Amino acid sequence: MLDCTKYEKLFSTPVLRYAVPEAETLNAALMAEGERMRSASDGVEKSNRGGWHSRGNLFRESAACFRQLHEIATEAIFDATARIGAKTQREALDLRISGWMNANPTGGFNAPHTHPGAHWSGVYYVAQPEIEVGNSGMIEFIDPRSDLPNWRLLKAAPFRIKKKLRPQPGEMILFPSYLVHWVYPNEATEERVTIAFNATFKMAEDKDAVT
Repeated sequence: MLDCTKYEKLFSTPVLRYAVPEAETLNAALMAEGERMRSASDGVEKSNRGGWHSRGNLFRESAACFRQLHEIATEAIFDATARIGAKTQREALDLRISGWMNANPTGGFNAPHTHPGAHWSGVYYVAQPEIEVGNSGMIEFIDPRSDLPNWRLLKAAPFRIKKKLRPQPGEMILFPSYLVHWVYPNEATEERVTIAFNATFKMAEDKDAVT
């Protein structure tokens, strides 16, 4: 019998999912603030197609629900960073998070894109219409490794070319910002509402911080 002495997963891409507690109350407050912002601004066009994308950094807004979500995102980001085996201590890192709201009506979607310059990207699901079949509202990630067509025939999960998810309201997902992703068109009559964010680390100014 041949013994395997070590098994490593090299160059893997982590995707993490978190369940946010008491999400219904938080989501109701986020929806109300979203309506307020949409009545005051037409938003901006980024990767969104046929939907609304808020202006500026959502986490600079004064509403308590945005501050609460910022705290939740911060906790998730540092948890994810620890889970990947980061050696730099938390106290040595200065974390900056920039967030925005997406609202996709029927037919709205987000085109394939990445978030250059950030470490983690995340999405919190405020409203996700239920559907019986199809890809409506699903987020899809695309394998960043291009030279793998010969591996596809093995049908092994780590070598899939794509991965689709449909998180539910109250879920948050995190993934490296280099990962190409997009969102399928919303086929439901209700809007799909999410808050996306980028998280970027810099070394803290404290020169005595240990790395």
